[in-house]
Amino acid sequence: MIGTILNVITVLIGGTIGTFLGHRFPERLQETIVHARGLFTLVIAIDSALVTKNALIVLASLIVGAFIGEGLRIESRLESFGEWLRDKLAGDREGGNSAKFVEGFVTASLIFCVGPLTIQGAIEDGLMGDYTKLAIKALMDGFAALAFATTLGPGVIASVIVIFFFQGGISLLARMSSTVFTEPMILEMTATGGVVLMAIGLRLLEIKRIRAANLLPAIFIAPASVALVDALGIPYYPQI
Repeated sequence: MIGTILNVITVLIGGTIGTFLGHRFPERLQETIVHARGLFTLVIAIDSALVTKNALIVLASLIVGAFIGEGLRIESRLESFGEWLRDKLAGDREGGNSAKFVEGFVTASLIFCVGPLTIQGAIEDGLMGDYTKLAIKALMDGFAALAFATTLGPGVIASVIVIFFFQGGISLLARMSSTVFTEPMILEMTATGGVVLMAIGLRLLEIKRIRAANLLPAIFIAPASVALVDALGIPYYPQI
């Protein structure tokens, strides 16, 4: 839970600064912060992807995950859910400040809690106590919260409630199932998550809008693939 607590703290700090000093930050600075986040996301993604010991497992997981994600239409369902939340929470509210607060809350919650780094980082925090990825995410989210709060206001700060329960809940579930995951499973899951994370970086940089959410199942297919080939006795992992 350490990574989630760090995430909550940085969003609180960034959101507070953006809310009270937002009028002093020009639009160009906000855009540059988002692009910087995209560049750093790509660096972390490549570093994670290169840990694989068998690229075929990563590729197979991505393909199978894409079939599942596209079949379930995860990305469009997430978008529809976001629109539904906005309609329910902000649709019938009157007053600019009230609507703005709810809009900031919903938007920030979706951005900070929907993504491979959230899931992958929370799982690693719960399984191994390694909160490195969540610490990196916390730093990026802090700057993002600052940028978002300059225009969306204090609603961004309220998103820490969703971050705590959603992200922290994944870590707790992972800790409860710690005996299920082996080291090779975690390694290939990390590598697959790194490839999916590249899609987020490309979107933040406005290079290519990839339906990254539809690739999320690949992160969970990877450890299942390792378990399958291990059960079949296929030598997929090199002996050291």
